[in-house]
Amino acid sequence: MRAKHRRAVGVSSAAVLLAGTATVLAEVRAAPAVPAERPPAYEASCSTTVEGSRVTAYCHNPYPRTDRVRLHVECEKWWDVDTDSAPVDVGPTAYAELTGRCWKDVRTAWLTHQPERDSAGT
Repeated sequence: MRAKHRRAVGVSSAAVLLAGTATVLAEVRAAPAVPAERPPAYEASCSTTVEGSRVTAYCHNPYPRTDRVRLHVECEKWWDVDTDSAPVDVGPTAYAELTGRCWKDVRTAWLTHQPERDSAGT
């Protein structure tokens, strides 16, 4: 009797486990896929270097749309003037170099990107 009871418990346990797994798999398949966070398809890839009080940014645009890039430099000393470069349009497959500086030390430097405006209107 005990052998039959063990088999019955084992079979029923396996059935419950398989039913639960099927339910979980159905829920996973029904869940919408979450897209990976990607940068916009117009931003040029840029890198910055800081040498003393000078900052240089190197940008290359691998995309078919023009990217308008600006370099922003924040200086360490309160009396030192922070700078923002003039916007530079980096066209498709183009390369640009932007520079900025402080009188003394650089605290941070970053770039901003803006897509090219459509020429058909506003």
